[in-house]
Order: sequence, then structure tokens, then C-alpha cells
Amino acid sequence: MGVLLTAFACVLLLAVLLSSLAHRTILSTAALFLVAGFVLGDGVLGVISLRPGDELVATLAELALFTVLFTDGMRVGWAELRSAWRLPGRALGWGLPLTLVITAAGAHYLLGLGWIESLLIGAILAPTDPVFAAALVGNEKVPPRLRQLLNVESGVNDGLALPFVILFLAVAAGSEDLHLGELGLELGLGIVIGVAIPWVAIKLERTRWFAASTAYEPLNALAIGLLVLAVGKATHGNLFLAAFSAGITVATFGPRQRESFEHFGELIAEVFKLAALLVFGALITPALLGSVGWQGWLFAVLALIVARPVAIWLSFLRSGLGVREQAAVAWFGPKGFASVVYGLLVLGSGIAAAVPVFQLVAVTIVLSILLHSSTDIVVARWFDDERDLPAWYGTITRKIRRPERPPH
Repeated sequence: MGVLLTAFACVLLLAVLLSSLAHRTILSTAALFLVAGFVLGDGVLGVISLRPGDELVATLAELALFTVLFTDGMRVGWAELRSAWRLPGRALGWGLPLTLVITAAGAHYLLGLGWIESLLIGAILAPTDPVFAAALVGNEKVPPRLRQLLNVESGVNDGLALPFVILFLAVAAGSEDLHLGELGLELGLGIVIGVAIPWVAIKLERTRWFAASTAYEPLNALAIGLLVLAVGKATHGNLFLAAFSAGITVATFGPRQRESFEHFGELIAEVFKLAALLVFGALITPALLGSVGWQGWLFAVLALIVARPVAIWLSFLRSGLGVREQAAVAWFGPKGFASVVYGLLVLGSGIAAAVPVFQLVAVTIVLSILLHSSTDIVVARWFDDERDLPAWYGTITRKIRRPERPPH
């Protein structure tokens, strides 16, 4: 534990020192932690020694996903969903399930996996992550509707993919009785906890007996999140749906709490994300990367350049979205943090196909992080109008705009 903490602190400090450079270049903080974990793990230097079944791996994955889903939910309150649902609705209502099915078909026909395991892989790889498209989402020259589309889609699809992951994982466990009633109760209870606790807490603060001070206001949403986590664990409600529902509830009924927690919450989520990426990288070894064979790498490539683009193309037919915008949306379906944690959950689940599923998910995520985090700036420059103009235009414009010198 001490070695892992030291390694994480050192890599985090390095990431902070390089963060300004990362915003201007193809350098990616996420890729830095992934590569650091890989180099420090058992496959290379052996500094960080972790096993898939370690309690630390499962606990970190659980806390990280809970935190990220909670903050994701806060980005997409009902107001945002109602006002900007047309394009994100296509990506989520059609693009997400189509990506899942196309990815599953690739795993089944190319790799020979069973349909349940293939659908599980499709569900794990269906969500997208805006972190690896930061230069695109944060570029003001990119059309606002495109940035909003990517933000809303990536904020919601983690939670939408979760029930499919849980269901296919339960089926893959091989139990004759899937206990669908218990599974439904767990999911429903998670949603109830995620809605009820934040709603009651926000209503209490608005009474005349309670009021949060300015200094403690950012801790309000944190306290709500911790209470949701504690009650979810005590009642065996689904923690992840509870987290996502709680974030949406806070964003909907407590805009002040949402605003005060936003920056603080994103930093907390980022720390958990980076820690999980470091652990994920440490679990990836050269032997794992080579064990999938050329078919596995071909599957990873097709999952990135075929599954998402085809699904988006079909979803946005006659949508009015420009070719350039549609191409950007199709390419930026990076497999990010949610897929990392879902992969870790499968690895620790004990199902018969846990290792091959994790291996395929791992190589796809590694390839996605390296490709998407290094091309976001390039694609963002497509929307820089000045770059579309010939070089001579800028020279002539500067000469025209240059003020004439007064005569001597």
C-alpha cells in the first residue's frame, strides 16, 4: 500500500507539473498514468505488485466509479436534458445500443466468443469519456451544439450502460436462476436512494432551521454523496445507479449546491480516475498484451474505427448535423474511465471468461487512450476557421489592417 501511494503521489506531481504542456500538446494526463502503471507494474519493473483479486483493486474501482457517476450526474440535470435532448438523444437512444451490438458482433464472429460474453464486452466498451477529447470539448471555436452533444452523451452513457453490464455479468456467471427479481430490486433501490436522500437533504437546507455557511457549502454535496454511498452499502442497493441518480437529483433541485461543489467535485473525481488508471496500467503486462493475438488487436481496432462510426452514422441520418461535426462525433467515442472500472469489476467477478474479457477490454482501452488523447487537438483544429484559409490571406489581411505611417 505504501509503495502504491508513493508511486501515485510521484506520478500525480509529475502530471501537475506537466499539465500546462498537456493542454497545448498531444500529451495526455490519462495516458501518463496508464503508461506509468504499466512500467511500474509486475510486467516491467515490478515496483507495484497487484493481483486482480486484491481487495484494494475492487475497493478503488467501486469508489472511483461511484465518484465519477455522481459528478457525471451533476453535469446533466433535467433542465439540460430537456433543453438539449435532440442530438444527444440520437447518440444515446440509437448510438449507444448500436455500438454495443456492433462491438458484440465483432467479438462473437471474429474471436469466437459466446454471445453473452460478447454482449458483456459490447456493454463495457459502449460508454465514452470526454477526458480524452478535452481539446475538442474545451475549444470555443468548436460549434457549441457539438461540444454540448459530446458532454451530455458522455455524462449520461456511463449510467445507461451500467444495467446492461450488470445483467450480462449475471448471465455470464452461469447461474440457472438469474434472480432477476433480486437484481431488479437492487437496481430500483439504488435509484430510490439516489433520488430520495439528495431531495430530502436539499429541502432540509431550505428550511428556516438550517443554512450552510459559505465555507462549508462545497461540502454539502459531498456529504450527500457519502450518505448515499453508506445507505446503498447498508441496504444492498446498487451503488452506481444510486450515485448517478443522486447527481442528477442534486443538479435538478439544488443548483446552488451543484455550483458550489462543481470544481471541488471534479477534482475529487479526477484523483480517483487517475488512481484507477494507475492500477489498471499495473495490471496490464506485456504477456497480457501479447496473449490476445492478432485477432484481439484487430478487434480493438475495429471496435474504435467501425463500431462507433457506423453506429453514429446510422443514428444521425437526416439530423442536420454537418459532415465535419458528424465525423468528429463518430471518432470521439473514446473508451475511458467507465470502461476501465467495468473491466476491473469483470476481472474480479470470478466468471469463467473473466480473463479473456478483461484482456480484450484492456487492449481496446489502451489503444483508445493512445489514439484519442493524441488526436483531440488535431481534430479540434478542423474547426479553427483561420486554418481553413490560404497562407496568403493572412499576409494580405495584416497589410490591409496595418495603419499607414504619417508622412515625415
